[in-house]
Amino acid sequence: MRLKRIIAAVTAAVLVCALFASCKSKQDKTENTDKLPSGIATRDDGSIDHDLTALELCKLMGNGINLGNTMEAYGHNSLSVDSEPLLFETMWGQPETTQLMIDGMKEAGFDSIRIPVAWTNAMDYDNDDFTIQPAYLDRVEEIVNYALNNDMYVIINDHWDGSWWGMFGSASEETRDKAMKMYKSMWTQICERFGKYSDKLIFESANEELGDRLNDKDVAADSGTLNVMECYDKTNEINQTFVDLVRGTGGNNAERFLLIAGYNTDIERTCDDKFKMPTDTADHKLLLSVHYYTPWDYCGTEAVSQWGNKINLDEQNGLLEKLTKFTDEGYGVIIGEYSVALKNGQTKKDTDKFIENFLDNCDIYNYVPMLWDCSSFYKRTEHKITDETIAKLFAERSLSAQSSMSDEEIVSAAKERMEEKYKAAEQEEAAQKAMLPDENTAVAWIMYQSANYQVSYSVGDEYNPFNITEGLKAQDVTVTGEGEYEVSLDMSELFAQGCAFSAVGITNGEQLFPDCIIDIREVCINDSPVELKGDDYTCSDDGKCTRVNLFNEWARPDNSARMADGTVSTASSMILDLDSNLPVKKISVKFRLVEKK
Repeated sequence: MRLKRIIAAVTAAVLVCALFASCKSKQDKTENTDKLPSGIATRDDGSIDHDLTALELCKLMGNGINLGNTMEAYGHNSLSVDSEPLLFETMWGQPETTQLMIDGMKEAGFDSIRIPVAWTNAMDYDNDDFTIQPAYLDRVEEIVNYALNNDMYVIINDHWDGSWWGMFGSASEETRDKAMKMYKSMWTQICERFGKYSDKLIFESANEELGDRLNDKDVAADSGTLNVMECYDKTNEINQTFVDLVRGTGGNNAERFLLIAGYNTDIERTCDDKFKMPTDTADHKLLLSVHYYTPWDYCGTEAVSQWGNKINLDEQNGLLEKLTKFTDEGYGVIIGEYSVALKNGQTKKDTDKFIENFLDNCDIYNYVPMLWDCSSFYKRTEHKITDETIAKLFAERSLSAQSSMSDEEIVSAAKERMEEKYKAAEQEEAAQKAMLPDENTAVAWIMYQSANYQVSYSVGDEYNPFNITEGLKAQDVTVTGEGEYEVSLDMSELFAQGCAFSAVGITNGEQLFPDCIIDIREVCINDSPVELKGDDYTCSDDGKCTRVNLFNEWARPDNSARMADGTVSTASSMILDLDSNLPVKKISVKFRLVEKK
């Protein structure tokens, strides 16, 4: 049963019950005509469909969006708990949320919305008072109703929230107990306020904080006590507490759909068997939440400007397929966040390819995609998506646009688009491989990742000049044997600051010049020589690429290090000393290759 059939069935049930008050259906309804302080009345009917499963719900939720950087904007440390909610709502640069704004989201093709919330903005928890100020609850409820009045599904959670979650990893038992008391109090109040709403309102247990971030020190300076297994155990405990608490409040909450935050909301960490979905007294009412920002250099920064090669497609398709572990067990899957960073304020190249392939995966596996957006794509003050290509893409994935198609038709169309992309990527890969050096050729280059992660070039032991930030100019060199060589990167047209990682590599160096030494003679930054810290050393991580680390805080020299001068005791993988705020326009390296005699 696909969208058209489910929508038709649910709509018919609603109409019949409206016309015949004595008619009984599988949906229980509680009239909800409350008006909020602003005067807005909710159109939500308070119904719960007892038979609707999490997997069926995912079909109805369609395409979703986040109201990012809004009600989760954090001002607990700068404002008082009784400050006007609007001061919190707009402090991260977003406009005041309006009915017209949410109307525009629905019109743009979004059938669901996730409203992240920082509840401790309005909670004096520092002084052990866990009461959420009514005005803040009122404002969240008002925004929830903006969406419900558009017949959208709505998710609310506790989102980062100043990272109070690190209290769970405190060395103090008292602090750990306080964290759980606060969590329970928070959700008890949320359940009481929103318990009257229909199952179109979904509660989410957390955001990305369940996992490693239970050791965060932002609030609890003595946090960090949990090892990995204990982080998993605490994550599972918090999620189970969430389910038990919500169910225990009764009414609609006894069967409301609940969204369970995965470990770090990371797909691979969540698919680990150490992560457990909670037990539930309601049947098939649990969903799993994970996020997708892979690869981060493309999705989260301006560093990488292209996407869509075979490696990218294999990575995205493979990771999303792993989540069938949960759908096979009857859990719905919601990708609570995904996005592609803008570049210079504009839609980045291949964003449409990334999103289309992502949405195709969601169509195939029946996942709910929820775009993370902070007026990046959907311009809230204009009430629309201004990029026409992206706008068309989302409009085509709305419930109404797909309602005339069967399950089979939707999946078939998605698979066809994905196969076309993959064939094109294979052809491009073949063409690129033909341009790369063969096994009998050695090429030297500078691997580079800027400190602000805006600029990168061929990072990794496999030489790939196509993994490049657009606008960067690389001067690589063919190495033929002993001698002097120079490699460089010109980033003058880009916004590169400092260095997060850099090395000089020679592809096929270990095979063509066994036990050779790369002796760094000079490094220039912005055309000026820089003083090197420590002695450089030659090594190989994969037995193929010969490298010298220029700036690698993760590497350590060992007895296999090969050096022109000095000993392992003076060797360093951090011979560059770069201020992370230093603009880097150009980097060049002169080196001498010395072969073993």
